[in-house]
Amino acid sequence: MQLPSNIDTRHLSAPAGLSEAARALAAGGLVAFPTETVYGLGADATSGEAVARIYAAKGRPSFNPLIAHVADLAAAEREGIFNAEARALALAFWPGPLTLVAPVAPTCTVSALARAGLGSIGLRVPAHPIALALLEAFGKPVAAPSANRSGRVSPTCADHVAEDLAGRVDVILDGGATQVGVESTIVACLPDGPRLLRPGGVTREAIEAVLGRALPREEGAGAVIAPGMLQSHYAPHCAVELEARKGHPDAAILDFHGQLAGEPCVARLDLSERGDLMEAAARLFDALRRLDESGAARILVAPVPMAGLGEAINDRLARAAAPRGL
Repeated sequence: MQLPSNIDTRHLSAPAGLSEAARALAAGGLVAFPTETVYGLGADATSGEAVARIYAAKGRPSFNPLIAHVADLAAAEREGIFNAEARALALAFWPGPLTLVAPVAPTCTVSALARAGLGSIGLRVPAHPIALALLEAFGKPVAAPSANRSGRVSPTCADHVAEDLAGRVDVILDGGATQVGVESTIVACLPDGPRLLRPGGVTREAIEAVLGRALPREEGAGAVIAPGMLQSHYAPHCAVELEARKGHPDAAILDFHGQLAGEPCVARLDLSERGDLMEAAARLFDALRRLDESGAARILVAPVPMAGLGEAINDRLARAAAPRGL
């Protein structure tokens, strides 16, 4: 498919632009909109042609499935088969930054292309008033990966979306900065039992408290059944090196809790000077973008604790540092 690159992108404020954004979705267009995690690049999930425009705009591999965003649990249960564990997690965390992967329901309307041809589907009810209002106005599931070029740093404000996708989307619905700052946690609720596919805005500990048992993490190079499972992902243009203990004159520093303060560098940003992982998650993608633009040859990342949201932060950083495909 030819990449769309000459669209007259409309940058609209929310909630005033909601009606126009819903009309763009109904016409098969692309709408970037805020959620509590990051900005999503939305299209009519029931239309294979509309979904194909997402893949084309992002340059996204066709085997990487998309999350279908819906307005409530009832809408989700029309698309996927929810077992008792999936329903318990939905009731506990929806609306919120949790995606549940479930078997496809007989009543599913989401296109096979959005599901990458799989017999499972990723579903989420976002906890953002603008996202929910858009879903209610449109009335159908919206397929929405993060609103950036595939593999690049996810957008946490409308300006980030414009940098990557202006001329490739019909509408950018501006709702200000996002709150969570990392994508949703993804949990597979399939017949072989619940598994953590991607850490994110809901912590492992919170999910395990609802399930009443430990949650296994997907390991190894298994089949891609959910977004965010590609090894090299969320990648800046320059190289990223993790667990840095010192700086270097040619490098930018992504610090945490002042561990690398005073070290030589081109530029330095601290995800949270007070060591707050929630603040660090909210600032992560913006900080990576800013350091990527600093002219540094590489980004050195200070250690970030693995507790709570630190697991999601470290997951994104590991993908940003992974070897790039040719």
